[in-house]
Amino acid sequence: MITVALPVLIPLTAGALCLLVWGRARLQAGLAIAALAGMLASSAALLIRADSGAIDVMHFGAWDAPVGITFVSDRFGALMSVLASLVGLAAAIFSVGSLDPARARGGHYPLLLTLVGAVAGAFLTGDLFNLYVWFELLLLSSFVLLTLGGTRPQLEGAIKYVTLNLIGSLLFLATVGLIYGATGTLNMAHLSRLVPELDPTFATALAAPLLVAFGIKAAVFPVFFWLPASYHTPPPVVSALFAGLLTKVGVYALIRSVLLFAGQETGLLATVVLWTAGLTMLTGVLGAVAQSDMRRILSFHIVSQIGYMLMGLGVSMAVVARGGPEAGGLAALALAGSVFYIFHHIVVKTNLFLVSGAVIRARGDSNLAGLGGLLATHPALAGLFLFSALSLAGIPILSGFWAKVALVKSGLIAGQWAIVAASLVVSILTLFSMMKIWTGAFWGATPASAPPAGARERRLGASIYGPIAGLAAVTLALAAGGSVAFGFASRTAEQLLDPADYQRAVLPASVAPASAGGEG
Repeated sequence: MITVALPVLIPLTAGALCLLVWGRARLQAGLAIAALAGMLASSAALLIRADSGAIDVMHFGAWDAPVGITFVSDRFGALMSVLASLVGLAAAIFSVGSLDPARARGGHYPLLLTLVGAVAGAFLTGDLFNLYVWFELLLLSSFVLLTLGGTRPQLEGAIKYVTLNLIGSLLFLATVGLIYGATGTLNMAHLSRLVPELDPTFATALAAPLLVAFGIKAAVFPVFFWLPASYHTPPPVVSALFAGLLTKVGVYALIRSVLLFAGQETGLLATVVLWTAGLTMLTGVLGAVAQSDMRRILSFHIVSQIGYMLMGLGVSMAVVARGGPEAGGLAALALAGSVFYIFHHIVVKTNLFLVSGAVIRARGDSNLAGLGGLLATHPALAGLFLFSALSLAGIPILSGFWAKVALVKSGLIAGQWAIVAASLVVSILTLFSMMKIWTGAFWGATPASAPPAGARERRLGASIYGPIAGLAAVTLALAAGGSVAFGFASRTAEQLLDPADYQRAVLPASVAPASAGGEG
């Protein structure tokens, strides 16, 4: 079905069209906004179909799986495509009012479209090699976005960003070659049938470097330092785009690959994932507490919140490994918590970075020492920040609270006391650091160097407030409709935990389960 490819084709085609009108920033912005709105509509259509139970598959060039290139839209992939288009649309609109003319004319919009299209490709692809291809396209476009403007801090941050990510890419590519040599296929559905029949030790040896590569992309402990070293250096709208999307591609790949390929050593991998999740939470939040710059605080919090997404995966795997009559329901609850948390975090974290961009627009700085008094001069912005900050911290009854309730409940039932304790401590420290921003930037006294009240209010127009208010409205809807959203997350988790429907949708009937040694 051609509709499966639309979330990728629309932004990439629009990005190419932007090159034809190079230097005309307003026209490029209009093309980007229209294309991302179309991408959002097509992704939403896929999501509606996926939630009905349909798994839409597109085989390129009429080559069936496992030979050809395949796109697959299930609940998880379609949801992530919707979120990618939502973040891209918000960033494109925000760019209109915040980006300096030189960057706007110098390729920002085609790069933004290419990045969002590559992210959607990673979410919808059905084979590992093409996942690698989409990873490289988003790495290339994000690197250029990061360096566009050529300031010294940008270049320093970009070197750290690209170095470790290239190491992850090389490890990923090498592992792809090993997997193909061992199984004769890179199709995810086919691998999910073949890998369980491999020798357990050999299968684990194949999975380990793949998970390390995805862990680098997701910025987990101990390979996270590239993120806080780079995300505060580009223009705020680029930081917001990166914050919402890039690490989530790594998390998506981790969840997808672990649940499709790692059935034999689930207990061992669960332990590794849970330890990684706990250490990622703690190191990220401690880094945030130690910072005094708004964007640096938010950057460290990206790392911290990745730990919560991995927590649900780890608890789910531990429950499956232990078995028992209640294992299926408890594993689905834990994984649903991760899915819900991803949805919540992408929207909230993007919005907080957009707020930081509005603060920089108003005051020219994001260091808390030079801020203060924004509640008096920009009350609407202050209210939008506070709502998003409390949602991130998980204050009842906001969206982060419902996600954390599912994770903590499943962890307690599963007996995973250590990760539950870590998650609760991190929640308190997250609230502390969010209140640090609130008191330093919004509640505190206005510094003498700040512009007079209202002097810059005109510059925070609809293109600035619109995306922030829109994402806040999505966060509010997620909180108000928590039961509906969590119901979808639960159905997504159940589908992920049982790959049989995924296999049947992707593979032709002639590809029956067989020993790995018999596949060519």
